[in-house]
Amino acid sequence: MRILVTGGAGFIGSNLAKRLHADGHQIVVLDDFSSGSFKNLVAYPGDVLTLDVSDTHLAALEKLGPFDVISHQASITDTTVLDERKMMRNNAEGFRHLLDLAERWGSRVVWASSAATYGRGAAPMRESQEPGPLNVYGYSKLAMERLAAVYAPRLKHPIVGLRYFNVYGPGEQHKGKFASMIHQLAKQMRAGKRPRIFAPGDQRRDFVYIDDVLQVNLRAMAAKKSGVFNVGAGSSASFNDVVTQLNRVLTTDLPPEYFANPYDFFQTLTEADLTESRRALGYAPAYDLAKGVDAYHASGTLGAE
Repeated sequence: MRILVTGGAGFIGSNLAKRLHADGHQIVVLDDFSSGSFKNLVAYPGDVLTLDVSDTHLAALEKLGPFDVISHQASITDTTVLDERKMMRNNAEGFRHLLDLAERWGSRVVWASSAATYGRGAAPMRESQEPGPLNVYGYSKLAMERLAAVYAPRLKHPIVGLRYFNVYGPGEQHKGKFASMIHQLAKQMRAGKRPRIFAPGDQRRDFVYIDDVLQVNLRAMAAKKSGVFNVGAGSSASFNDVVTQLNRVLTTDLPPEYFANPYDFFQTLTEADLTESRRALGYAPAYDLAKGVDAYHASGTLGAE
């Protein structure tokens, strides 16, 4: 198939582009390199289009079509951005532009939503529960979900949104302070520092390894129905648990250094209910926290610069 991967220089997008290329598909990566990194694409031999999905670049993008699949991974992912107009124009309106192209091209669309739409909702989190985003990033993803539902009857194929929980793995190093806590804590520990986490360290997250995220994206490209589905490990682990696993693989013995949480939009517990993801997409995560940390460490990039 001919596939457009937006955000292809980013963490998930670059891993997906390389996997799809290896599977024999013709891939075009689109990225404006505002937050991605060329380093993620050195091993990707395909075409790279240095544009964004704003209205000013639609004509250039349309000339490259049609595409069988649009894998939309591009987004402002900095959850501390307070500029609501910037967030909504980039995330929601950029998505609208792609959906217009998908309608004209007859493309299948798979796109990245987020567990941030749940806010502090009850866990395990189910797609059917009321949304409660705590910041404009989470709201922008909710707006995209609602926009996808409007376009679904107009598209040739089912459109699938994937609510990513806390994704980690090789290729996230360029994200700096926005990389996963697993990577950030490992980086501190490799430097001989005690890992700094919010007190008391029992806040829990559903940490999902990148290979499971790739698996569900591939499955979503053959989905039989439209919808938005959870993508997590299906279980949660505390930040104290993360430190324990990192001490194990790094052969260190560094206790956490606790400090007060300064954020009022912090989620204290996330955990994905995978019932619908299993039913609709056949998604079955292969990595729990220990196995994921092992794989990350084996890649040689855990906590690396």
